[in-house]
Amino acid sequence: MKLLIATRNRGKAAEIRALLGLGLQKNVEVLTLPDLPTASDLREEGKTFSENARKKALHYAKEHKILCIADDSGLSVEALGGRPGVLSARYAGAQATDEKNIALLLEELSPSPKPWSAAFLCVAAAALPGRVIAEATGRVDGEIVSAPRGESGFGYDPVFRVKGSPKTMAELTTEEKNKISHRGQSIRILMEELRNSGMFG
Repeated sequence: MKLLIATRNRGKAAEIRALLGLGLQKNVEVLTLPDLPTASDLREEGKTFSENARKKALHYAKEHKILCIADDSGLSVEALGGRPGVLSARYAGAQATDEKNIALLLEELSPSPKPWSAAFLCVAAAALPGRVIAEATGRVDGEIVSAPRGESGFGYDPVFRVKGSPKTMAELTTEEKNKISHRGQSIRILMEELRNSGMFG
């Protein structure tokens, strides 16, 4: 059996692979978009994380006739009215990098009083050709720090301090992050739904 993780982001793929490895049978081959040279690019134009996750899962499940897991996630900052939200990955524009996104975020937050409360949100969806078969949501609360800390993770991890912890997401090990992260929560719930449906026994 083959399972596609619909992402080209290496950091995200590594996280999801690690999470899936905890619950999948050995006869399941896990692929990502770079493993499929014919995979098309898909614009994420939904207004919610759920819309984007479902659209990606359905698109690639149909295109490759395969069980597909897709997620959409991002950062919601209270002082910015919930931004960057669904625009998190491209907050600084079409050519955005993690560094540019973080720089813009800190610039926009600078006039606001601390603490800068924030949350990471993630919706994961699983689809077969023509239908979504499971969906799950994860959330982790915290606050934005004024300068990046840590070498692990990706995206906004270096400036997101986890609630109740002195560490940013980027200061956690992959194992520590997967236990608490928004993506970890959503993937674990999703896999439980798939197992309950008999998809993985």
